[in-house]
Amino acid sequence: MGSIGYFEFFVAIFSFFVFLALGDRSGLPWNWPFLGMLPNLLFNVYRIHERCYEIFSRTSGGSFLLEGPWFTNMDILGTVDPENVHYIMSANFANFPKGEEFKKIFDVLGDGIFNSGLDLWKGQRKYARSLITHQRFYNCLVKSSWDKIENALVPVLENVVRDDRVVDLQDVFQRFTCDTTCTLVTGYDPGCLSVEFPRVPFSRAMDEVEESVWKLQKWLGIGYEGKLTRSWDVLDQVISKYISMKRDKLSNVATKTKEDEEEGCDDLLTSYILNDHGLNFDDKFLRDTILNLMIAGRDTTSSGLTWFIWLAATHPENELKNAIYLHASLCESLRLYPPVPFQHKTPLEPDTLPSGHHVHPKMRVVFSLYAMGRIESIWGKDCLEFKPERWISEKGLIKHEPSYKFLAFNAGPRTCLGKEVAFTQMKAVAASIIHNYQVEVINGHKVCPNVSIILYMQHGFKARVKKRWT
Repeated sequence: MGSIGYFEFFVAIFSFFVFLALGDRSGLPWNWPFLGMLPNLLFNVYRIHERCYEIFSRTSGGSFLLEGPWFTNMDILGTVDPENVHYIMSANFANFPKGEEFKKIFDVLGDGIFNSGLDLWKGQRKYARSLITHQRFYNCLVKSSWDKIENALVPVLENVVRDDRVVDLQDVFQRFTCDTTCTLVTGYDPGCLSVEFPRVPFSRAMDEVEESVWKLQKWLGIGYEGKLTRSWDVLDQVISKYISMKRDKLSNVATKTKEDEEEGCDDLLTSYILNDHGLNFDDKFLRDTILNLMIAGRDTTSSGLTWFIWLAATHPENELKNAIYLHASLCESLRLYPPVPFQHKTPLEPDTLPSGHHVHPKMRVVFSLYAMGRIESIWGKDCLEFKPERWISEKGLIKHEPSYKFLAFNAGPRTCLGKEVAFTQMKAVAASIIHNYQVEVINGHKVCPNVSIILYMQHGFKARVKKRWT
């Protein structure tokens, strides 16, 4: 596919958002002659997630077909129908890969687990799963999380309390998860979270890569590619250094025995290099794997923490009575504010979804997870309320909701491997903050979702923090 193919793909994806931007008197969008829905993007793109909710809540069956701009010859089916989601993500999973365009868009991720084709992906996922579920990795998870809370998060919050100053908690959580994720994946802590709030090039490079990953500016020729290239170089240099340091360290068997065996704790890079299967992973594979796992663990967890602490602060009537209620509250927060707000798939062969819609290889299928968490037919009349009790059964246990209804951790064969890692970290941070501090959102601070591949607060999470106990 040449540059024209890329451009058509991006116009089609943006047209999906455009389609949601303006509506007629029924609340459904207009279709403009020749240009399709593209002109409407300028009107409501800043609130596209809310617009998704408005459109899907008005659409019968929770699905609609967008006929793209005439010159793109590309249609998009948008759906929040759980039966369609189950069919695409599970029942007929093999016919709905991410598509070749996905790999080209996210080429910075190389051949890692998010970009790899079906056969390569199966092998990578199976091996990654064996490492992430191992006791030694769990030991590393618990140790690194509590060390970072005690030695970085608490000192930062104590400084904020003492100075009675406003802090961006979203920035704090991003720094926290950058440090803990890098420690879990590579064994090295970049030191993003401290009272000095340092500028760390590695973390900033990941931010810039994610900001530019859609590449629209590149294809329009307005020069953003240079910034992306520099950020990509920073990531490669830092990850290469970590791999080299780790190989040197592990070449000394005595060092491994002394430092790691006694702790019963292994980061993932150590496990990949010292695998029990005699596999020789080259530096390119390790680089791609590290970056994939870093981006997966850093941003989704910090997004989840940001929205959860905000909901807890603005709903003081919901007291965290016990571990069950904390888990339920986190699920409820992820329902309303999923870290990855939308997904898209591309059918390999023509198919018919349970809703009756026909799809084919030139179409894209898009899920709006943000809208899906707010649909009355899925979650009931109180779907817009923050209500942790909906996750607790009459016996006082966590109720299971099928993944095609609660899609925050993906569904089917691609269900998130780091689900338990994310819950462990979020629970540790949430319990530490809520038990020891009171978070007060700054009056007048506007809280709304951004427009990005990760659902963050557009203007950060500005708050004051006070001690709960004196």
